[in-house]
Formats: sequence, structure tokens, C-alpha cells
Amino acid sequence: MNDEELKNIVTDLSFWDKLSSREKELFKNNVQKVKYAKGENLHSADNECLGLLLVLTGELRVYILSEDGREVTLYRLSDGDACILSASCILHNITFDVFIDAQSDTEVLLLNISAFSQLTQGNVYVENFALKNTVDRFSDVMWAIEQILFTSFDKRLATFLLDESSKNKSPDIKLTHDQIAKYMGSAREVVSRMLKNFETLGIVNLSRGLIHIVDKDELKKMLKKL
Repeated sequence: MNDEELKNIVTDLSFWDKLSSREKELFKNNVQKVKYAKGENLHSADNECLGLLLVLTGELRVYILSEDGREVTLYRLSDGDACILSASCILHNITFDVFIDAQSDTEVLLLNISAFSQLTQGNVYVENFALKNTVDRFSDVMWAIEQILFTSFDKRLATFLLDESSKNKSPDIKLTHDQIAKYMGSAREVVSRMLKNFETLGIVNLSRGLIHIVDKDELKKMLKKL
């Protein structure tokens, strides 16, 4: 990777301009672009720490597994997002296992764990970046858990559909019921049953691998109900 290409990428890393010449050289010598195919696992309980990940294109899903094997999505990462939990071995008191999968063909910038550890220990700006990113992500984690524990499933599904529609700038959501269940930490049967109910109410139209939102206002009203 040449210097000009790297310069365009690291604008998403707030600590870059605070690195010394030696630290920038350490970064350059230990960073690489890595491509992952859709569905490929990047990180699991059995893998060694990867290091710092910066998503260039595509999407990653970070999740945990329950004792019965149910996947609970904590958050998703897209272009420009950094992932610190892939370097959780250098974060103190992170004692649970996270899994990271590519949700689409994805390219990331990967700084290996040794270099990231050295930079974190030797530069307060890198350390602050790591801590802030961790706090931000745990805020996402707490929101996800709060939704699962305290929000009715119809409201959760309405929120999910609205968020996906907003993100894609389209009323069409190209996801299977199984994919939605994994994102929401639920069972496919529960998702299918609630979507069928939404269809009966005239809120969505369902077809294979596609959900078309017919009445976005009704979804929004659903969120306001007690």
C-alpha cells in the first residue's frame, strides 16, 4: 500500500496526525488490506486477536452466542467504522467472546495486534481512541440488550424495518427471515409470524428474500403505542 493510498484511508482514524514519524512507520509496516467473502467469519472465540479493523467497504456483524446456540447481534459496522473488539485481548476486563462475520463482500484495513498494542501503550491519543471506541460500542451493546429484554417484539421489528429502510434509502429490504432473526437475536419462526401479521395489517408485502414496506407511517405509530 503506497503512502497516498494510506493517507486517504486513515482520515477515519482520529489519532493519525498525533503519531510520531516512528509510530507512523510502525503503522505502515504492520497494516494490510484484507478481503472477506460474504458469510466468512473473521473472529470467534477460537481465533487469536486480529488487531484493529477499519471497514473500507461492505458490512460486518458483531454478535455473541447464547448457551443454546442462538445468535444475538450486538451491532453492525459499515464503511469508515473501526472495530476494537477484534483486538479485545489487549483490553482489560473484556471477558466475553464475540464473533464477527462479513455480511457482504467486505474489505478492511487490518493493523495487526502487536503493532496496535505498541501504539496503544505508547501513545495517549491511540489509547483514548481505543477507549472511546470501546465505550461507544458498549453503548450499542446495552441498547441491543435493552431492546431484547424490555421492548415488545412487534416494536423491535418495526424499529428494525424502519432503520433498514432509512439506511438503504428504499422501502425494499432484501433480507431473509433467517437473516433478520440473527440480527434481532430471535427465532426465524417468530420473525415470520410477526411479518405475516404486518402483511395482514397492510403494513408490508412479503416475497422471497424481500420485504416491501407499504405503510411506513403505521410502523412509526406502532413505536408510539404503550
